[in-house]
Amino acid sequence: MSSKLYCDFFGHNYEMTKKVTNHVKEYTCKNCGKQLTTDSNGKLVELTPKYKDINSALERIYNNRLMRLKQKSITSSIC
Repeated sequence: MSSKLYCDFFGHNYEMTKKVTNHVKEYTCKNCGKQLTTDSNGKLVELTPKYKDINSALERIYNNRLMRLKQKSITSSIC
């Protein structure tokens, strides 16, 4: 049985493959490889090139913010 047919019959078996931020994650079906992400309302939507770009920008902003907060806490604990 093909993986797509399996998913059509039994449903997808998603696993989280990437944590973009605390609220945005990416998921991939273990069987057929279909990819989903969470949108701005928290609903699962297909991971299109547009959402890949959005998630990439969100991840960059999120990581930069975390680094600034770490630097700020380190410098404030030294003083």
